[in-house]
Amino acid sequence: MSTHVLPEQKKPKLIVVVAFDRGDDGELLPMYGPTDQQSEERAIRTAKALAGKHVGVIAWSRDADPALGDYGPPNTLFVSGDVPDME
Repeated sequence: MSTHVLPEQKKPKLIVVVAFDRGDDGELLPMYGPTDQQSEERAIRTAKALAGKHVGVIAWSRDADPALGDYGPPNTLFVSGDVPDME
């Protein structure tokens, strides 16, 4: 009898970068993104490049299965400056 263990399939991830500036009323407004990224490493590089140009920037990821509407908790990859609370 053979016991074959299938490798666990990698879950799809939603990886996003958003940069913010303040409006005239002081409210944080998205000025870049949200944009999907191909990898967490790329998201971090993009966010770091935007950090000096905006009031705040965040890169985050979460496990996601959009077909089922199933999303895991967000995982912050990089944050700089002022960003809104994650909901």
